[in-house]
Parts: sequence; structure tokens; C-alpha cells
Amino acid sequence: MIGAGIVGLATAYALTRAAPGATVTVIEKEYAPARHQTGRNSGVIHSGIYYRPGSLKARYALAGSAETPEFAAKHGVPYEITGKLIVATEPAELPRLAALFQRGREHGLSVTELGPDQITSYEPQAAGLAALHVASTGICDFAALTTVLARLVTEAGGTIVYGQRVTGIERVADGEVVIRTAGTAGTGAGVAAGTGVAAGAGATAGTSTGSRAYGGGSAEPAGAAGPADSTNPADSGGATARTTDTTGTAGVAGAAEITDAGGTTGATDAAGTTGPGGTPDAGRTPDAGGTPYRTRVLINCAGLHSDRIARLAGTDPGMRIVPFRGEYYELVPARRDLVRGLIYPVPDPDFPFLGVHLTRDVHGGVHLGPNAVPALAREGYRRRTIRLRDLADTVAFPGTWRIARRHWRQEVGEIRRSLSKRAFTADARRLLPALRPADLVPAPAGVRAQAVLPDGSLVDDFLFAGSGPFVHVLNAPSPAATAALPIGREVADRALAALK
Repeated sequence: MIGAGIVGLATAYALTRAAPGATVTVIEKEYAPARHQTGRNSGVIHSGIYYRPGSLKARYALAGSAETPEFAAKHGVPYEITGKLIVATEPAELPRLAALFQRGREHGLSVTELGPDQITSYEPQAAGLAALHVASTGICDFAALTTVLARLVTEAGGTIVYGQRVTGIERVADGEVVIRTAGTAGTGAGVAAGTGVAAGAGATAGTSTGSRAYGGGSAEPAGAAGPADSTNPADSGGATARTTDTTGTAGVAGAAEITDAGGTTGATDAAGTTGPGGTPDAGRTPDAGGTPYRTRVLINCAGLHSDRIARLAGTDPGMRIVPFRGEYYELVPARRDLVRGLIYPVPDPDFPFLGVHLTRDVHGGVHLGPNAVPALAREGYRRRTIRLRDLADTVAFPGTWRIARRHWRQEVGEIRRSLSKRAFTADARRLLPALRPADLVPAPAGVRAQAVLPDGSLVDDFLFAGSGPFVHVLNAPSPAATAALPIGREVADRALAALK
């Protein structure tokens, strides 16, 4: 398994249950699980109302929205079924709201149409022309849930190795696959086999300080990166703890953090693993030098780097990951009572993102966001973070420029809200008129791994590929956290079929 995010570990968990005799190994380049998309999102259990009937997103979100709360309750993961409002604030949005109502009914969801006066019975500070209340939507600490999955995998005899990245993938004459890894800069290699997990040197086990907390690891010393720019969240590591960037160094506030991963595949920032049935050569525990692994099936759940891993394995993915940074604010504690649950706008059908929404998390915080601005690095959580290799990949891809031509008006608005806290607040005030700029403080950003086709089309559904000994998860954005358990079973089924 490549990658210890929620999809990768849900797949490993599914494999340990479906094939108890298989050897399952997960190798992750970070020093804890859930360090990227899993631990940097809104923490929402999505109902499935947005997704086209018959699509994989609809199928797995509907299943996951029922299964995730059950799993969380069983394993002591914080969650809550809050319901949510989808609010129309302009007349042009009313037909789209009505269409969402019909879609919700098609999915069998409990959806209630609300007039302006009824909105305040759910959210006293919200305002709009009409709204839908979706009863099954909830919130969950997905980083904590992923940590539970990691524990269950190791308890079932699986192995999780942290602090290693893929440097090569080769299919050899006997039909097996050899994966070569190297220690990630800034960490030692850690291994967990059977009973526990070990992280890189100096790292801590996966912990959660909030539903959008990072998956674990050590935090940056306070002040190590200088004062954050309070006018926008892109220059802040978050309102609580900050983490170092993936190069292992702290950036200096006000200066661009420019790194070049080099021009070789050996520098790719993705985890490497064995698939079911795989073991390290000669049965040795991997070390920081990067022991080769042999496996009968290799599963790629590398998220932001899934297309690179596919190409490294000799598969043309037919798409490219184009990173979009999603920036968040959170309400200051004294103003958290403005929001009871979840408040969403009516999505724009011509733009692939849901828009800025307000979400209460399981630890009592209230987040606003995300916007969607082009990131200059695949792990570009701060605006000043630039990775030359990532930027060159994005700029050289024809689909990038076709996206820009198609969506430039929306992106101008997204960038404006990124640069201006007042503009961000004004947009959110359409849903919550009492909101003021002083109510907002920066929160940690996330990066969405958006799969894009060469013609500029954004892949709008989960995307799996691969043949022979390879299974690739090429597109798993939101609602992948909600849908992780059923997605994991789907990927595990594909992997087991490849073993036959």
C-alpha cells in the first residue's frame, strides 16, 4: 500500500478482514498517518446529496455516511450527526436548490425544504431566500479515525512503515513488483509490525488537536516561522500548532519557501509499500537506507502524488494532479455561538468546488472555508511555499491552461478572497450577516488533489485504474473521507482479484 491517509488505511483494514492470511504492508513518507488531505479538511460526514445518481461518489458517500458514524461510535472516535443547511441567497440559486431537493429524494435522504422564516429555527443567525435541511450530515475527527484504522491494521498483523518515500518501481521477470524506497528528509525510518506503529526519530504517534488537526508528529516551536499574517490564512500554519513543511525546515515569514525536489523520480514525495503478499527482501525490516520490497500486488493510494506513482509503475494515468489550496479561517471563541451546525451555499454547477461554508467541528471550533486557489506546490499549505518541480509539472500540463481559460472568472474571485480577509468575510456574510472581519482568525490550510484531464476537464468522480499487479486510486477528493470504508473495500476487492 502506498500512502497512510484514510483511503490507504481503510484499504489495508479491508484487506486484513477479507484475507487474514495475506501480508499487508503500508509505507508512508510522513512520520504519522493522515498528514495531508485526511487531516486538513472540514471534517464533515457528507450525506451524498450533491452527487449524481449512479456515480461512484453517490454510491460510496451514501454508504459511508451510514457506516462512518457506526464505526466512530464503536471505536470511540469523536463524531456528531448535526444535519446541515444548504442556503440560497440569490433568486438565481432557487432552481438549483430545488434540483438538489429532488436529488436528495432520489437518494432516499431526509431532506426538508425551508422558507426564510424557517431557516432561523435551525440556525438563528443565518439568512437566505430558501434552504434545505439535510438530516444525515454530520461531523467527525477523521484524523482520529485514521489513527484507529492504523491500530486495527497492526493488531491484525499488518505492518506500517513511516518516514520512507518511493524511489523506484519495477516489475520483474517472475511477475512480482520491486519497490525501492529511501528515508524521507528530516525523519528516520519507523516500522510497525503486528502490535503497534513507530514513527520517525523525534516524532510522536498520531494525535488530534481538533477535527482539522494534522495526523500527528511534532509541532513547530512557537514562533519558529515568525508571526503569521493575520489578514489571510494562507500565511499561517494555523491557530494552534504549526508543523514544518515537507522539507523539514521552517520558513521565514515574509520570504518565499522555494524548494526543488530535483528532476529525478527518486525525489517523488510519495510513500512506497508492498501490497498484499509482499515482504521486504530477505525478510528484513526496512531501514533509513531504503530496503527493496517485493510484492505480488501494489496499491497506489498516494493522494497528492498518485499520478506520479502511477507513472513510476509504468502506467499512463491519463490525468494530472493539479493542486488547489483550500484556505480556512475559524471563529474566535467568543463568536462561535453564531453557528450551531453546518451552513453551506448552493454550489455553482459551473465550478467544481462547493464554495465557502461554515462548519462546527467535534471539538467546538467553527471553521469557514475553504476557498480554492492554485497552489505552487503539491504540499503548498502556505502561499509562500513553492516547489519548482511541482510548479513545472503544473505549468507544462495543457489541462492547466484550459482550466484557467474555462474558470478564470471564478478563480479571480477565489484569489481576491485569498488576498483580502474583508472580501472573504463579505462572501461568508451572505450566509451569516452578523459576521465581521474581527470574528475570523487564520486556521490551517489544506490542498486538494484534483485530477485534471488533458482537455482541461476536472475529473468529477472517484477514479480507479491499473492492470496486472497494480491498483491505482487516481482521484479521491471529497467526499473520500466520508466514503473511505466502502472505497477501501472496493480497492481491496480489486487487489485480491489481481492476486488470483
